Amino acid sequence: MVTKESIFEGHLKSRGLKLTPQRKAILEEVFASHQHFDIEGLFESLRKKGKRISRATIYRTLPLLFESNLIKEAFRSQETVSYEHIFGHDHHDHLLCLKCGRVTEFKDEKIEELQESVCQKYSFKPIEHRLGIRGYCKGCKPR
Repeated sequence: MVTKESIFEGHLKSRGLKLTPQRKAILEEVFASHQHFDIEGLFESLRKKGKRISRATIYRTLPLLFESNLIKEAFRSQETVSYEHIFGHDHHDHLLCLKCGRVTEFKDEKIEELQESVCQKYSFKPIEHRLGIRGYCKGCKPR
């Protein structure tokens, strides 16, 4: 059975690296919630659980999780990058409210079909895509 741990450990081995206790704790924390996360929030969450892991270790570990296809960058808001874990989850896109910060996940087959059509038209082989629409939610939009 393929697990997030086996995928991550396999990727680390291919790079000559080991699954250290710190990397394992970061992996577990990333998958402990189904919420978007940023580095600062991940750092604080690990601290609250008594894990003494530096921000530098988190900064070095996230690219390894990204390369393993376990997480992806979900969106950028001002100067903060938010991530989400993707192992075992279907693709989706995001609506981001610029006022309250609310994130709405959605999937639309018409958008997916249009993207596929555009790629075919230009003989382009897609690897990944992300769609993030920034604006104002129903509660925040200017009246």
